[in-house]
Amino acid sequence: MRTSPKNSNIFEWKSQEELIPYPKAIKWMENRVQDLQKGEAPPCAWFLEHPPLYTLGSRGKDEDIFSSAKLPVFKTGRGGQVTYHGPGQRIVYLMIDLKNHYEDIRRYVYELEGWIIDALHHFGVKGERREGRVGIWVQKAGKDFKIAALGVRVQKWVTSHGFALNINPDLKAYDDIIPCGLSQYGVTSLQDLGIVTSMEEVDAILRQTCPFAPCA
Repeated sequence: MRTSPKNSNIFEWKSQEELIPYPKAIKWMENRVQDLQKGEAPPCAWFLEHPPLYTLGSRGKDEDIFSSAKLPVFKTGRGGQVTYHGPGQRIVYLMIDLKNHYEDIRRYVYELEGWIIDALHHFGVKGERREGRVGIWVQKAGKDFKIAALGVRVQKWVTSHGFALNINPDLKAYDDIIPCGLSQYGVTSLQDLGIVTSMEEVDAILRQTCPFAPCA
C-alpha cells in the first residue's frame, strides 16, 4: 500500500546503517523516481553509505581515474565528474518533484548547497560556494578544500542522486583520482578539520536544516 503524496506534509526519511552497494541504490532511486512521476509515492531523502568505490558522472573523463586505482568504478547518470564514495561519508540522495517547488534546476542545486552550508554551520565550519566549482568548500591553511560533492539528475522535474558530505572517510582514496576534475584543490572532512562527531548527529542536523521537507 502506497502513501499518498498529495499531503504536502508527507516526506519519507530513509536511513541505512549497512553499506549499500551502488547498483542497488541506483535501482531503488530509479523506481522511486518513476513512482514520483506517476504521483504514487512521497518525496524522499535517503541517508546512506556506500562501500569504497568511484563514480563517473555524465561529464567524467576516464583519464581522471589513475591506473593505480584499485576500487570499482561505476558510470552513472548524475551530473558532474569523478568522485569517491566510501564509509565515513554521508550520502544524501534526494528524490522530490520540483513541480511542487519550482521548475528551476540551478535554484535546486543552489538550495542543496545551502543545505550543506547550514548543516556545517552547526559544527562551527564555514562552508562556501565557489564560482564555477560545484560543491562546498572550506578554507584550510589558507587554501580551498572540498568537503562536499554534488551531483544530481532531474527527469521530468523529478530529482535523484544528491550530495556526499565527508565526515570521516579515508581521504587517501582521493589520491587515485582527480576529484571532480580539479587537480589543484584538496579534499577534507570534518574529522580532518578536527571535528569529532557521529553519523547520527550529522543526520539529525541534516534533517533539521533540510529546505525541502517539513520540520523533522
